Amino acid sequence: MTQPDHAPGRPAWLRTLPGTDLTVSAVALGGGPLGSMPDLFGRDVPADEGVATVLAALDSPIRFLDTSNGYSDGESERRIGAALALADGKPADVVVATKVDPRGVDYSGDRVRASVAESKARLGLDELPLVHLHDPEFHDFAAMTAPGGAVHTLVELREAGVVGRIGLAGGRVQDMARYLDLGVFDVLLVHNRWTLLDRSAGPLIAEARRRGMGVLNAAVYGGGILAAQQGGPTTYGYRPAPREVLDAAARMREVCAAHGTDIATAALQFSLRDEQIASTVVGMSRPARVQATVEAAGRALPDALWPELEALLPPAHVWLDAD
Repeated sequence: MTQPDHAPGRPAWLRTLPGTDLTVSAVALGGGPLGSMPDLFGRDVPADEGVATVLAALDSPIRFLDTSNGYSDGESERRIGAALALADGKPADVVVATKVDPRGVDYSGDRVRASVAESKARLGLDELPLVHLHDPEFHDFAAMTAPGGAVHTLVELREAGVVGRIGLAGGRVQDMARYLDLGVFDVLLVHNRWTLLDRSAGPLIAEARRRGMGVLNAAVYGGGILAAQQGGPTTYGYRPAPREVLDAAARMREVCAAHGTDIATAALQFSLRDEQIASTVVGMSRPARVQATVEAAGRALPDALWPELEALLPPAHVWLDAD
Protein backbone atom coordinates (compact mmCIF):
# COMPACT_ATOMS: atom_id res chain seq x y z
CA MET A 1 0.00 0.00 0.00
CA THR A 2 1.17 3.53 -0.78
CA GLN A 3 0.19 6.82 0.76
CA PRO A 4 -3.00 8.28 -0.75
CA ASP A 5 -2.79 11.32 -3.01
CA HIS A 6 -4.51 13.43 -0.34
CA ALA A 7 -1.72 12.77 2.19
CA PRO A 8 0.34 15.76 3.36
CA GLY A 9 3.07 16.48 0.86
CA ARG A 10 1.31 14.58 -1.91
CA PRO A 11 -0.23 16.26 -5.02
CA ALA A 12 -3.80 16.55 -3.70
CA TRP A 13 -3.02 17.85 -0.20
CA LEU A 14 -3.15 21.46 -1.39
CA ARG A 15 -5.82 22.38 -3.92
CA THR A 16 -7.82 25.30 -5.25
CA LEU A 17 -11.19 25.68 -3.54
CA PRO A 18 -13.71 25.75 -6.43
CA GLY A 19 -15.74 28.93 -6.62
CA THR A 20 -12.77 30.90 -5.28
CA ASP A 21 -9.12 31.60 -6.01
CA LEU A 22 -8.10 30.27 -2.57
CA THR A 23 -5.68 27.41 -2.03
CA VAL A 24 -6.66 25.20 0.90
CA SER A 25 -5.36 22.02 2.49
CA ALA A 26 -7.30 18.77 2.35
CA VAL A 27 -7.84 19.03 6.11
CA ALA A 28 -8.99 22.21 7.84
CA LEU A 29 -8.78 22.89 11.56
CA GLY A 30 -12.36 23.30 12.74
CA GLY A 31 -12.79 25.97 15.41
CA GLY A 32 -16.04 24.67 16.93
CA PRO A 33 -14.53 23.05 20.05
CA LEU A 34 -11.57 25.44 20.10
CA GLY A 35 -13.37 28.17 22.06
CA SER A 36 -14.81 25.67 24.58
CA MET A 37 -18.37 24.42 24.13
CA PRO A 38 -18.57 21.64 26.75
CA ASP A 39 -22.30 21.05 26.32
CA LEU A 40 -21.70 20.12 22.69
CA PHE A 41 -18.18 18.68 22.70
CA GLY A 42 -17.94 17.25 26.22
CA ARG A 43 -15.06 19.22 27.74
CA ASP A 44 -13.92 22.68 28.76
CA VAL A 45 -10.98 23.96 26.73
CA PRO A 46 -8.72 26.42 28.58
CA ALA A 47 -7.68 29.47 26.60
CA ASP A 48 -4.01 28.54 26.54
CA GLU A 49 -4.80 25.07 25.22
CA GLY A 50 -6.96 26.52 22.46
CA VAL A 51 -4.25 28.95 21.42
CA ALA A 52 -1.64 26.18 21.53
CA THR A 53 -3.83 24.05 19.25
CA VAL A 54 -3.94 26.80 16.64
CA LEU A 55 -0.17 27.27 16.90
CA ALA A 56 0.27 23.52 16.38
CA ALA A 57 -1.87 23.75 13.24
CA LEU A 58 0.16 26.67 11.92
CA ASP A 59 3.29 24.56 12.45
CA SER A 60 1.74 21.60 10.58
CA PRO A 61 0.80 20.95 6.94
CA ILE A 62 -2.73 22.26 7.68
CA ARG A 63 -3.19 25.56 5.85
CA PHE A 64 -6.91 26.17 6.39
CA LEU A 65 -8.69 27.29 9.57
CA ASP A 66 -12.48 27.39 9.91
CA THR A 67 -14.28 29.27 12.67
CA SER A 68 -17.42 31.30 13.31
CA ASN A 69 -18.52 34.53 14.96
CA GLY A 70 -20.90 32.60 17.17
CA TYR A 71 -18.64 29.82 18.44
CA SER A 72 -18.51 30.35 22.21
CA ASP A 73 -19.66 33.93 21.75
CA GLY A 74 -16.59 34.72 19.69
CA GLU A 75 -14.04 32.93 21.88
CA SER A 76 -12.95 30.64 19.04
CA GLU A 77 -12.10 33.68 16.92
CA ARG A 78 -10.34 35.37 19.85
CA ARG A 79 -8.10 32.33 20.38
CA ILE A 80 -7.26 32.10 16.70
CA GLY A 81 -6.47 35.82 16.72
CA ALA A 82 -4.23 35.40 19.77
CA ALA A 83 -2.36 32.54 18.06
CA LEU A 84 -1.90 34.56 14.87
CA ALA A 85 -0.49 37.42 16.92
CA LEU A 86 1.97 35.08 18.65
CA ALA A 87 2.99 33.80 15.21
CA ASP A 88 3.76 37.40 14.14
CA GLY A 89 0.73 37.46 11.90
CA LYS A 90 -1.12 35.09 9.64
CA PRO A 91 1.22 33.12 7.38
CA ALA A 92 0.67 34.06 3.75
CA ASP A 93 -0.31 30.52 2.77
CA VAL A 94 -2.93 30.09 5.50
CA VAL A 95 -6.63 30.71 4.78
CA VAL A 96 -8.89 31.71 7.68
CA ALA A 97 -12.62 31.34 7.03
CA THR A 98 -15.36 32.44 9.39
CA LYS A 99 -19.14 32.73 9.49
CA VAL A 100 -21.66 35.44 10.24
CA ASP A 101 -24.05 34.68 13.08
CA PRO A 102 -27.12 36.31 14.59
CA ARG A 103 -27.15 38.06 17.94
CA GLY A 104 -30.06 36.44 19.73
CA VAL A 105 -32.93 36.51 17.25
CA ASP A 106 -31.41 39.37 15.27
CA TYR A 107 -30.21 38.10 11.89
CA SER A 108 -30.77 41.38 10.06
CA GLY A 109 -28.57 42.99 7.47
CA ASP A 110 -27.18 45.31 10.13
CA ARG A 111 -26.35 42.29 12.27
CA VAL A 112 -24.45 40.68 9.37
CA ARG A 113 -22.34 43.83 8.99
CA ALA A 114 -21.65 43.89 12.72
CA SER A 115 -20.76 40.20 12.70
CA VAL A 116 -18.15 40.75 9.99
CA ALA A 117 -16.65 43.71 11.85
CA GLU A 118 -16.49 41.71 15.11
CA SER A 119 -14.77 38.80 13.36
CA LYS A 120 -12.13 41.03 11.81
CA ALA A 121 -11.37 42.60 15.18
CA ARG A 122 -11.15 39.29 17.06
CA LEU A 123 -9.04 37.59 14.41
CA GLY A 124 -6.83 40.64 13.92
CA LEU A 125 -7.35 40.43 10.17
CA ASP A 126 -8.10 43.24 7.75
CA GLU A 127 -9.32 40.77 5.12
CA LEU A 128 -11.72 37.85 5.41
CA PRO A 129 -11.32 35.74 2.25
CA LEU A 130 -14.30 33.47 2.92
CA VAL A 131 -17.35 34.24 5.07
CA HIS A 132 -20.28 31.85 5.39
CA LEU A 133 -23.92 32.52 6.20
CA HIS A 134 -24.20 30.28 9.26
CA ASP A 135 -27.20 28.09 10.18
CA PRO A 136 -29.87 30.11 8.36
CA GLU A 137 -32.29 27.18 8.67
CA PHE A 138 -33.20 28.34 12.19
CA HIS A 139 -34.57 31.64 10.88
CA ASP A 140 -37.42 32.76 8.63
CA PHE A 141 -36.47 32.24 4.99
CA ALA A 142 -38.50 35.19 3.72
CA ALA A 143 -36.88 37.57 6.18
CA MET A 144 -33.40 36.20 5.55
CA THR A 145 -33.73 36.64 1.78
CA ALA A 146 -35.63 39.95 1.72
CA PRO A 147 -34.01 43.08 0.25
CA GLY A 148 -31.66 44.44 2.89
CA GLY A 149 -31.75 41.14 4.77
CA ALA A 150 -28.91 38.84 5.76
CA VAL A 151 -28.34 37.21 2.37
CA HIS A 152 -28.62 40.46 0.42
CA THR A 153 -26.21 42.18 2.81
CA LEU A 154 -23.63 39.41 2.62
CA VAL A 155 -23.75 39.63 -1.18
CA GLU A 156 -23.31 43.42 -0.95
CA LEU A 157 -20.28 42.98 1.31
CA ARG A 158 -18.71 40.67 -1.27
CA GLU A 159 -19.44 43.05 -4.11
CA ALA A 160 -17.96 45.95 -2.13
CA GLY A 161 -14.80 43.96 -1.36
CA VAL A 162 -15.42 44.02 2.40
CA VAL A 163 -15.25 40.21 2.35
CA GLY A 164 -13.87 37.88 -0.30
CA ARG A 165 -16.07 34.95 -1.25
CA ILE A 166 -19.28 33.96 0.54
CA GLY A 167 -20.46 30.54 1.59
CA LEU A 168 -23.51 28.73 2.87
CA ALA A 169 -22.97 26.66 6.03
CA GLY A 170 -25.78 24.76 7.65
CA GLY A 171 -27.45 21.52 8.54
CA ARG A 172 -30.84 20.31 7.32
CA VAL A 173 -30.41 19.78 3.61
CA GLN A 174 -34.00 20.59 2.66
CA ASP A 175 -33.51 24.10 4.05
CA MET A 176 -30.02 24.46 2.62
CA ALA A 177 -31.35 23.58 -0.84
CA ARG A 178 -33.63 26.64 -0.77
CA TYR A 179 -30.66 28.90 -0.08
CA LEU A 180 -28.50 27.15 -2.66
CA ASP A 181 -31.16 27.78 -5.27
CA LEU A 182 -30.70 31.53 -4.78
CA GLY A 183 -27.54 31.16 -6.86
CA VAL A 184 -25.52 33.73 -4.89
CA PHE A 185 -23.09 31.59 -2.87
CA ASP A 186 -19.57 30.54 -3.86
CA VAL A 187 -19.01 27.71 -1.37
CA LEU A 188 -21.13 25.14 0.48
CA LEU A 189 -20.29 23.70 3.91
CA VAL A 190 -22.21 20.66 5.15
CA HIS A 191 -21.86 18.84 8.45
CA ASN A 192 -22.75 15.36 9.75
CA ARG A 193 -24.48 14.59 6.45
CA TRP A 194 -21.72 13.13 4.28
CA THR A 195 -20.09 10.42 6.36
CA LEU A 196 -19.68 6.66 6.61
CA LEU A 197 -23.11 6.54 8.29
CA ASP A 198 -25.19 9.26 6.62
CA ARG A 199 -25.45 10.55 3.03
CA SER A 200 -28.26 13.07 3.46
CA ALA A 201 -26.21 15.78 1.71
CA GLY A 202 -25.58 13.78 -1.48
CA PRO A 203 -27.98 15.66 -3.81
CA LEU A 204 -27.04 19.01 -2.23
CA ILE A 205 -23.33 18.39 -2.79
CA ALA A 206 -23.95 17.26 -6.36
CA GLU A 207 -25.94 20.42 -7.10
CA ALA A 208 -23.27 22.65 -5.56
CA ARG A 209 -20.60 21.03 -7.69
CA ARG A 210 -22.81 21.36 -10.80
CA ARG A 211 -22.89 25.09 -10.08
CA GLY A 212 -19.09 25.21 -9.81
CA MET A 213 -19.11 25.79 -6.05
CA GLY A 214 -16.52 24.46 -3.65
CA VAL A 215 -17.73 21.98 -1.02
CA LEU A 216 -16.43 21.70 2.53
CA ASN A 217 -17.37 18.70 4.66
CA ALA A 218 -17.45 18.99 8.46
CA ALA A 219 -18.24 16.68 11.37
CA VAL A 220 -17.17 13.51 9.57
CA TYR A 221 -17.13 11.69 12.92
CA GLY A 222 -20.86 12.32 13.39
CA GLY A 223 -20.38 14.04 16.73
CA GLY A 224 -18.12 11.30 18.10
CA ILE A 225 -19.67 7.97 17.19
CA LEU A 226 -17.06 7.47 14.45
CA ALA A 227 -14.16 8.88 16.47
CA ALA A 228 -13.40 5.91 18.73
CA GLN A 229 -12.51 2.34 17.84
CA GLN A 230 -13.74 1.09 21.20
CA GLY A 231 -17.36 2.00 21.81
CA GLY A 232 -18.30 5.64 21.46
CA PRO A 233 -21.37 7.83 21.99
CA THR A 234 -24.85 6.51 21.30
CA THR A 235 -25.72 9.72 19.47
CA TYR A 236 -25.24 10.73 15.86
CA GLY A 237 -25.24 14.37 14.81
CA TYR A 238 -26.01 15.36 18.42
CA ARG A 239 -29.21 13.27 18.45
CA PRO A 240 -29.96 9.80 19.80
CA ALA A 241 -28.82 7.37 17.11
CA PRO A 242 -31.29 4.82 15.71
CA ARG A 243 -30.48 1.15 16.33
CA GLU A 244 -29.55 0.68 12.65
CA VAL A 245 -26.89 3.41 12.96
CA LEU A 246 -25.46 1.98 16.18
CA ASP A 247 -25.30 -1.51 14.69
CA ALA A 248 -23.66 -0.24 11.51
CA ALA A 249 -21.02 1.65 13.49
CA ALA A 250 -20.23 -1.48 15.53
CA ARG A 251 -19.84 -3.57 12.40
CA MET A 252 -17.70 -0.91 10.75
CA ARG A 253 -15.33 -0.98 13.71
CA GLU A 254 -14.95 -4.72 13.24
CA VAL A 255 -14.25 -4.33 9.52
CA CYS A 256 -11.66 -1.62 10.18
CA ALA A 257 -9.90 -3.78 12.76
CA ALA A 258 -9.82 -6.69 10.32
CA HIS A 259 -8.04 -4.42 7.83
CA GLY A 260 -5.54 -3.16 10.39
CA THR A 261 -6.98 0.30 10.91
CA ASP A 262 -9.55 2.13 13.06
CA ILE A 263 -12.93 3.72 12.44
CA ALA A 264 -11.70 7.30 12.95
CA THR A 265 -9.07 6.98 10.24
CA ALA A 266 -11.62 5.47 7.87
CA ALA A 267 -14.19 8.17 8.68
CA LEU A 268 -11.67 10.90 7.89
CA GLN A 269 -10.40 9.32 4.71
CA PHE A 270 -13.94 8.59 3.48
CA SER A 271 -14.22 12.36 3.04
CA LEU A 272 -10.65 13.02 1.95
CA ARG A 273 -10.77 10.53 -0.90
CA ASP A 274 -14.01 12.00 -2.30
CA GLU A 275 -13.18 14.29 -5.22
CA GLN A 276 -16.36 16.31 -4.59
CA ILE A 277 -14.95 17.54 -1.27
CA ALA A 278 -12.38 20.33 -1.40
CA SER A 279 -11.51 20.25 2.30
CA THR A 280 -12.59 18.25 5.34
CA VAL A 281 -13.13 20.30 8.49
CA VAL A 282 -12.03 18.52 11.67
CA GLY A 283 -12.76 20.06 15.06
CA MET A 284 -9.64 20.20 17.21
CA SER A 285 -9.02 21.51 20.72
CA ARG A 286 -5.76 19.81 21.76
CA PRO A 287 -2.33 20.28 20.14
CA ALA A 288 -1.81 16.51 20.00
CA ARG A 289 -5.00 16.18 17.96
CA VAL A 290 -3.42 18.18 15.15
CA GLN A 291 -0.58 15.74 14.62
CA ALA A 292 -2.86 12.73 15.05
CA THR A 293 -5.21 14.05 12.36
CA VAL A 294 -2.38 14.79 9.93
CA GLU A 295 -1.00 11.28 10.45
CA ALA A 296 -4.45 9.71 9.94
CA ALA A 297 -4.90 11.68 6.72
CA GLY A 298 -1.71 10.19 5.30
CA ARG A 299 -2.15 6.61 6.44
CA ALA A 300 -2.23 3.98 3.70
CA LEU A 301 -5.45 1.95 3.74
CA PRO A 302 -6.30 -1.13 1.66
CA ASP A 303 -8.65 -0.66 -1.29
CA ALA A 304 -10.70 -3.62 -0.10
CA LEU A 305 -11.79 -1.68 3.01
CA TRP A 306 -14.09 0.72 1.19
CA PRO A 307 -16.62 -1.64 -0.45
CA GLU A 308 -16.97 -3.51 2.85
CA LEU A 309 -17.75 -0.30 4.71
CA GLU A 310 -20.11 0.85 1.95
CA ALA A 311 -22.08 -2.37 2.26
CA LEU A 312 -22.79 -1.45 5.90
CA LEU A 313 -24.25 2.00 5.16
CA PRO A 314 -27.50 2.32 7.16
CA PRO A 315 -30.75 2.69 5.17
CA ALA A 316 -31.77 6.19 4.08
CA HIS A 317 -34.80 6.30 6.36
CA VAL A 318 -32.54 6.62 9.43
CA TRP A 319 -30.32 9.39 8.03
CA LEU A 320 -30.56 12.80 9.71
CA ASP A 321 -32.66 14.43 7.00
CA ALA A 322 -34.76 11.46 5.91
CA ASP A 323 -37.90 13.53 6.27
